[in-house]
Amino acid sequence: MRFDTIILGAGIVGVSTALHLQARGRSVCLVDRGEPGEGTSFGNAGLIERSSVIPYSFPREISKVAKYALNRSPAMRYDPLHLPKIAPWLFRYWRESSPERLAIAAKAMLPLVEASVTEHDFLVEQAGCADLIRERGWIETYRSQPAFEKAVAELNEIEPYGLRFEVLDKGKFRVLEPNLSDAVEGGIHWLDPKTVTDPAALVKAYAGLFEARQGKFARGNAASLRQDGNDWTVETADGPVSAKDVVVALGPQSSLVFQRLGYRIPLAIKRGHHMHYAMEEGTELGHSMVDAEAGYVLSPMARGIRLTTGIEFAAPAAPANTIQLDRAERFARQILPLGKRLDEKPWLGLRPCLPDMRPVIGAAPRHDGLWFNFGHAHHGLTLGPASGRLLAELMTGEKPFVDPAAYSAARFGA
Repeated sequence: MRFDTIILGAGIVGVSTALHLQARGRSVCLVDRGEPGEGTSFGNAGLIERSSVIPYSFPREISKVAKYALNRSPAMRYDPLHLPKIAPWLFRYWRESSPERLAIAAKAMLPLVEASVTEHDFLVEQAGCADLIRERGWIETYRSQPAFEKAVAELNEIEPYGLRFEVLDKGKFRVLEPNLSDAVEGGIHWLDPKTVTDPAALVKAYAGLFEARQGKFARGNAASLRQDGNDWTVETADGPVSAKDVVVALGPQSSLVFQRLGYRIPLAIKRGHHMHYAMEEGTELGHSMVDAEAGYVLSPMARGIRLTTGIEFAAPAAPANTIQLDRAERFARQILPLGKRLDEKPWLGLRPCLPDMRPVIGAAPRHDGLWFNFGHAHHGLTLGPASGRLLAELMTGEKPFVDPAAYSAARFGA
């Protein structure tokens, strides 16, 4: 089977790229070892995060670093045995998180973040899945009055970005969320983002649109990719598939391809877990909430209330565990009347992260027809459609809606 383009990876990034290339007249084969939306895209907090204009950086405050070093925080956990392996990457991440370099990263990411909601809106309308989207924003929640006051005082720093928000004191918070406990002192309601009640279902809806438009989805092993003259070929359950162009959009598994082809891109993994909960009878949660001090997210989902943990640095292949989840759950039960757990075991996801806090999007420097679209860290769901559009524009010779230089693999000397 021959196509114009093969896309390796059927998560939100790969599926979005496939749709944008398809809309530009390219025949596309989407290849994944599993079903669309069953990888990292399955287990996020469901935020289309238009308000996240400052990337998640390595903390610079000594007090916060010291707290994380104790390894008891629900926001961040590390496996001591894994720490020596990840330490060089963490140092690079810390260096890139200096105020000067963080400003560079924020400027680079802003056009993609600004396009996130409108690009999703377009695909949602085309796929007919508006029932999965909620337009209530999300709430940044604070337990202590000093932390809340500090966050409010810092809002002037994001004024140039034109974001819409409402500051919620204790009284206003109770109007929006009457079932919260008195442990919450206040919050910031970010109004621009949208939320998704089932991220996996959203990716599947986009993939369904792709197939309805005569796109091909095939089960296959990305590690079988090989270059045959001017073509790229990958083995699938339906036989070998060939194309002039191939896109690596495998998220945390992207290194399986680029390392074998000789590219040294510092892709690391931040693990995360989630669990669904029932609510106590007669109660509900109306908005997604981020516990800013404990570092987890509570999201109303189709299955129940999803608790998504913060960052875990551990071997990617290590089994899922409840260590960080248990810590976060204790904090969550202090502010919300959660009922029983609904999942048999925690879900484990792998967030693909680069130390300079921006993805790799664009052509591979040394191979004709090889393209990259991975490394979206915590914001794969948010940025998938926008980065898919950017790559499709680059591949088809259109003028890109944002300067792609900041996302080039060449920045790592790859």
